[in-house]
Amino acid sequence: MPAETEAHDTHAITVHLDRLLEERGMTLTELADRVGVTVANLSILKNGRAKAIRFTTLTRLCEVLDCQPGDLLSHRRAE
Repeated sequence: MPAETEAHDTHAITVHLDRLLEERGMTLTELADRVGVTVANLSILKNGRAKAIRFTTLTRLCEVLDCQPGDLLSHRRAE
């Protein structure tokens, strides 16, 4: 795989779903039910393996968790 393609396949976004769930006393299963997505898809997001997220899903996550997108996601600078 060319270096350019490899660079685009990785990302520097950190997902803070674990912290938000803990702060709200909520399980991943409960969040999945309330947001309307599968536990498997939320698990992929939580573990940083997601390649994309729909704005509709991000909106529902923010509504259910009562947070802003910046509370859920952050960008880490390259080293």
